[in-house]
Amino acid sequence: MAYRKLGRDSAHRKAMLREMTTQLIMNERIVTTEARGKEVRKTVEKMITLGKRGDLSARRKAATFVRNEIADIHEEGDAVVVKSALQKLFSDIAPRYKDRNGGYTRMYKLANPRKGDAAPMVIIELV
Repeated sequence: MAYRKLGRDSAHRKAMLREMTTQLIMNERIVTTEARGKEVRKTVEKMITLGKRGDLSARRKAATFVRNEIADIHEEGDAVVVKSALQKLFSDIAPRYKDRNGGYTRMYKLANPRKGDAAPMVIIELV
């Protein structure tokens, strides 16, 4: 098989990867285990590639995977602007990588393993 099962059934695994992908898009950096980080990297890179395409079909495909969560709230004059994770992906993150052919994420291994089960931990962030 071409993916890690991560000790979960398929529905739980898909939900976890969706949530972690959305959090990485919103926060641009997360701390997780090494195995999860390697799987999240695959999905995030696919979402950024869809964001670079930018057409309606790509937006709909990304919307089926990225959760509908609020990524940013700020004021512009008298109006309050609310930006979702999908809007942030297409308007902020994807244009940043328009000249880059893949490799949008970076993983740093942390020195100390997780307490309890000694799982190797990593920081995964957008380049």
